[in-house]
Amino acid sequence: MKIDFRHFAGALALAAGLAIGAGTALAQDPDYSKNKTYQQGVREGKDDKVKSKDHSKKHHFKKDEDQKAYEAGYQEGRNK
Repeated sequence: MKIDFRHFAGALALAAGLAIGAGTALAQDPDYSKNKTYQQGVREGKDDKVKSKDHSKKHHFKKDEDQKAYEAGYQEGRNK
């Protein structure tokens, strides 16, 4: 039984390229530091950590970007 290493090498190169591309795309988080909903999330995350509360403040923002900024800020504040 012969193994065609050209196909194997091509598949391996494709898989490596996809993994590198996906890793690069995930590493590029937007900079929310000046966003007011991000800052609100940081404050509330810190406050919940101090008071040993869970993520009880369920905010729903009209803009999806504001929701993402708030959640990113909350996690940042919670982890500090």
